[in-house]
Amino acid sequence: MLIFSGLMLLIILIMQPLNIWHHGENIAVLFPKGLIGVEERNLLLIVQALMLVIIIPVYILTFVFSWVYRADNPKDKYDPDLVDNFFAECVWWGLPIVMVAIVSVLTWVKTYELDPFKPIESKNKEIKIQVVALQWRWLFIYPEEKVASLNFLQIPKDTPIRLEITADAPMNSLWIPQLGGQIYAMPNMKTELNLIANEEGDFRGSSANISGEGFSGMTFITKATSKEEYDKWIALAKQSSKTLENKSYQALALPSMNRETEIFQLEEPNLFNKILNKYMQME
Repeated sequence: MLIFSGLMLLIILIMQPLNIWHHGENIAVLFPKGLIGVEERNLLLIVQALMLVIIIPVYILTFVFSWVYRADNPKDKYDPDLVDNFFAECVWWGLPIVMVAIVSVLTWVKTYELDPFKPIESKNKEIKIQVVALQWRWLFIYPEEKVASLNFLQIPKDTPIRLEITADAPMNSLWIPQLGGQIYAMPNMKTELNLIANEEGDFRGSSANISGEGFSGMTFITKATSKEEYDKWIALAKQSSKTLENKSYQALALPSMNRETEIFQLEEPNLFNKILNKYMQME
């Protein structure tokens, strides 16, 4: 039984890295394409490595002790006074205390460094995009460019993106795994998320908070391109035949599922603030 358990553990330890290597590209958080995503991935791996410093010796010693103190081993005897061994006490109390202290300090430092409200330093000018979680869609508003898009987000690479996020529906959560962590979207509240894409590509975005019947279809593509391609897309968006203002927004905000991508000219520059403040009006 002991040998079987050891072999099973060895197989798991070998197969897991192979599985990640073979299917790795499908595990978005392990293969990030943005600065914030890379830092979060590195933090995850560092903490896991620190945990393995404790876990691996524990597994090894489990099998060693099981073998040494087996019933049919006449050469070694069980010592009940080992519980009072000073060295052993230092090991099984000292190592966890040191590990918890290291992880605590690391978490505190990284929590400050990866604050989602903290702007990203870059030589390129920051772009502000306002995000509204609808039921069950994502509306992206480019207030400075005076355009908007539904279920599609286009950004230039190597450019800081400041997302201002709210909801005009039940609480939700915006998540683009390859660029960074998720942040909640709530009615009558504004949260922020600062991201940057280091590479060009299409990155899947989704809702990370179950919000009803259409939750599974609440996905979008974040397309990171060169600055030139981004400018061309903005120019084409400004020529869209669809417009977004107060009346058309009211129709857009009605619950619907699996809506296709749509591009709008933005005719109401203060639309995001109106959505944010609509629940504050006194009756």
